[in-house]
Amino acid sequence: MCRCFGILLLGSLLGLLAHPAFARGTVLVVNSGAASLSVVDMTTRKEIRRIPVLREPHHVMLTPDRRDLLVGDTVGNELLDLDPDTYALRRRIPVADPYQLGFSPDGKLLVINGLARAQVDILDAASMKLVKRFPLKTMPSHMAFSPDGTRVFITLQGTNRLAALDLREMKVLYEVTVGKVPAGVLWLNGRVLVALMGDNGVAVVDPATGRVERIVQTGDGAHQLFLSPDKRILYVNNRVASTTVALNASDLTTLRVYPVPGGPDDIDFAPDGKLWITQRFAHGLATLDPATGAVDSIPVGRSPHGLIINPTAEATP
Repeated sequence: MCRCFGILLLGSLLGLLAHPAFARGTVLVVNSGAASLSVVDMTTRKEIRRIPVLREPHHVMLTPDRRDLLVGDTVGNELLDLDPDTYALRRRIPVADPYQLGFSPDGKLLVINGLARAQVDILDAASMKLVKRFPLKTMPSHMAFSPDGTRVFITLQGTNRLAALDLREMKVLYEVTVGKVPAGVLWLNGRVLVALMGDNGVAVVDPATGRVERIVQTGDGAHQLFLSPDKRILYVNNRVASTTVALNASDLTTLRVYPVPGGPDDIDFAPDGKLWITQRFAHGLATLDPATGAVDSIPVGRSPHGLIINPTAEATP
């Protein structure tokens, strides 16, 4: 027998209708241009719910204990704390301009990039209280932590720079020019990799000094970087070229170039090996089979950005 019930959250601007998790496999897509979240059924490949939010959401992240799902609503100046299985709203946390979110490796700190306000906030993850605010010009975008959690690296899109912050002493270690319009950033094999939208490739940076050692060309508008679950392949989304490039993670040589129309942006990896990719300009959610190169697209809201897969639960009406 199927058990179905709903929980109506009265008085919320979100108007969230929560449903129990009784089927399997959903993707939550953050629609930045539609002030909404799309819930996509991975089996039927259809959007099954549209959840309104306040103003302009961009990214989504699980807490380290995987008990809470946080969505940053930048213009709304709040984090939405959702149940990761049902997407029911638990609480709304006031935070200034939460564009990009990242937990330190030990889970004790939450770093918030405020792209519009040109600031990076360090929060105590348990209390959500502000520990330190760094004014960084301009457009702090993406972040990556050193494996030991002592440093976080922030790309500054408006000034073509990379900032390194010391999370022990709460100070700026350096700000250096790395290339035109830096976006995605990732720690890999003792180096910091930075996607350069204006230089159409990935800069390999010495984390100690910020010196650019080389630039690996990947395609027009190189925007975001994602390491495969087995850590063997680095995927680079080239938003202008509308391609996803697979690089060998050990030496950054190109393995394959996949056409992904509509401005590929963020990626999450499904258990079956497929890549789910937001199509920022096409208002769609693509699935890419890396073995065959086949790409399919599912319509979602305007300007889809962040996404996250829940392979074991589905909120079906």
